[in-house]
Amino acid sequence: MRRVTAEAPTLIASAQRALRLLEAAAQHPAGATAKQLARDTGLALGTTYHLLRTLVHDRYLERREGRYRTGPAVSGLSPEEPLDGPEAGRSRLDRVLGRIAHQLHAAVHYARYKDGEVELVAARAAPGANIVDPERFRIGAHAHASGKTLLALMSAEERRAHLARYPMVPFTPYTLREPAQLPLLPGPGPQRAAPITQYQEYELGLVGAAVPIVLGSDLAAIGVALPLSQAHRLTAVAEKLRTRVGEDLVTAAFGV
Repeated sequence: MRRVTAEAPTLIASAQRALRLLEAAAQHPAGATAKQLARDTGLALGTTYHLLRTLVHDRYLERREGRYRTGPAVSGLSPEEPLDGPEAGRSRLDRVLGRIAHQLHAAVHYARYKDGEVELVAARAAPGANIVDPERFRIGAHAHASGKTLLALMSAEERRAHLARYPMVPFTPYTLREPAQLPLLPGPGPQRAAPITQYQEYELGLVGAAVPIVLGSDLAAIGVALPLSQAHRLTAVAEKLRTRVGEDLVTAAFGV
């Protein structure tokens, strides 16, 4: 009798790359240059141009004044999908986080400070760095990189109020215990500051980094987490993360 075995699906790399470009372009309502899309997707610029020409020809994208945006062939793909509102915002954010997690080979999470609380809004796990519990994330803001970033962005009064509700309890032997030890970020242009990091402060065997996302008075942070065995990658990954804080990420971050 012939033995039936499961075979891995055949993946068409060029189709995957084209879809990544299409997703990236959808995050730029005002359009994006080929260089921006190459950066967003991690594709070589030559490959990006080649795929963009094909997508424009088939009307999945359109090119105006050197910028690419989704074209008329896309609008009919999901006619029942909401064009705006919370569901559309959540879908957009999930796509952006998924793309960043894929590019950086790291767990990614998005957090915000709202109504006096640090909230874990969305996350993508990765091998060796699972998604954290939202309640533990809330009370442990002083220990993980995203929480430390949000605390650094708060006013002194907001920070004192938060730490009064959620004292700096030790999650590991490396957790900071005093408010004076927490980092601060400059008020003007905080996104130009160095990423804030943590090394096993929140969980043993885990390191992380985060960068701020600020829009007016709204405060948020996007962070990455890596297993301790990959700690040597953290600085480079954090810098790449900082370069991703652009129009598409800000739009997605504050659209939920």
